[in-house]
Amino acid sequence: MALSLPHTLQALLFASGEALPKKRVLSLLEIPEEMLEAAVTELQDELQGTGLSLVITDNEFELRTSPDASLVVEKLRQSELSRDLGKAGLETLAIVLYQNGATRGEVDFVRGVNSTAALRSLLLRGLVERSADESDKRRARYTVTIDALAHLGISKREDLPGFSELSGTLGAHHAAAEVSSEVA
Repeated sequence: MALSLPHTLQALLFASGEALPKKRVLSLLEIPEEMLEAAVTELQDELQGTGLSLVITDNEFELRTSPDASLVVEKLRQSELSRDLGKAGLETLAIVLYQNGATRGEVDFVRGVNSTAALRSLLLRGLVERSADESDKRRARYTVTIDALAHLGISKREDLPGFSELSGTLGAHHAAAEVSSEVA
């Protein structure tokens, strides 16, 4: 049984984990704008009284937790913040630090696994921040915050152990990935 268009939209927004531009949604779903508007209206109606809500701007859509669930979501966030960063969080933070910023895809490539949860944890803790990637506005680029440097007890990235050799190795690794993606 195929999903209805509103449920397909819901799955797409859930899987994305962040706001999606309207144009991208139209392209992915391969539908006209009128069908998308109808699906958005239907999905909004279906989400009433649930733990999710659809946030809409002129150009983007995002699936978020409902404001009614804010207390329990806040408890979850607090429990996440009370835990240690863990190996995945430390690896992810190191990649972002040594590369002077990275996209999720770049972090995934270096780690060899999906890094969404680790990046989310770092964002919640205020150790990284997300901004539009200058080379491709559809992607987010993660950079470390001053809080991350303070948390690590350093005043600048160059104070990290083995900074020059590791940042060079990561740069070469990144260049090799770009070449292999261009060939494919």
